[in-house]
Amino acid sequence: MTQPFPPSPQQQPADPKAAKALKKAQRPWYKKKRFIIPLALVLLIILGQAVGGGSEEEPAAQETTAAPAAEESEEPSAAEPTQEPAPAPPAPTTEAPAPAPAPEPEGTVSQQNALSKAQDYLDYSAFSASGLVSQLEFEGFSTEDATWAVERVGADWNEQAARKAQEYLDYSSFSRSGLKDQLIFEGFTPDQAEYGVSQTGL
Repeated sequence: MTQPFPPSPQQQPADPKAAKALKKAQRPWYKKKRFIIPLALVLLIILGQAVGGGSEEEPAAQETTAAPAAEESEEPSAAEPTQEPAPAPPAPTTEAPAPAPAPEPEGTVSQQNALSKAQDYLDYSAFSASGLVSQLEFEGFSTEDATWAVERVGADWNEQAARKAQEYLDYSSFSRSGLKDQLIFEGFTPDQAEYGVSQTGL
């Protein structure tokens, strides 16, 4: 843009006000107020937006950085296995108590008498099981009652064999084999007879 040439002295008006107005009109455009004020306002608006925009972008950046951190904190909780509730213990089953064994029958009067007689015989002499049954039968008890009594008398038949062997040696002399045969003859088993003879020291 070309600048206007200043008027020649002949063109300058003689009125001072007119001369001042002419001088203002001849100023360059960037020195005129009507251009400077709007330009300054535009610059202020641009600077304000630049400053405000920068401050707005920073929280946005902080939000974007905080969002992945929140996602990372949520990921482990999603990966954690969910604990299933423990199964309820099974209800206790109430089993009926086992029935008590039936009491052993006390036996008939005859059987009780046979048992008492068997205990009397064992108190003063030694007997084998079969010999005691025979003795009770001799006393008039039935075989069933005598057997019932001998099974319940509670005798140790090995000890009875040892007692019987000692009774024989108290009134007579025996060899080991002869004493064993005598005990077997009395109704003791071979094992019981062997035990009884060994207890005498033969």
